[in-house]
Amino acid sequence: MTSSLAFFLNGFIKVGAFALVMNEVRGLILAGPVIYAIYQSGGTLTAIWLGVSSLGGIALSVIVPVVAAGKLKKLVNTRLARKPGLA
Repeated sequence: MTSSLAFFLNGFIKVGAFALVMNEVRGLILAGPVIYAIYQSGGTLTAIWLGVSSLGGIALSVIVPVVAAGKLKKLVNTRLARKPGLA
């Protein structure tokens, strides 16, 4: 039972890692138009503020899942490392 659960969780983590990579690509794609808009506006203070805010939101949408995946992996590893008789 434990080995099948470990196999399932391992596959689930691999799918999650792929999703995180795709999220990183999405973040880079979303950042391009923001930087171009700042350039087109002439670098006004308002455009820079809006651009920094947009890039901050994009960064959070990329960083938060990475941190959550790391914590989930650590949790899974600690749960699977326990001996069945002691749990």
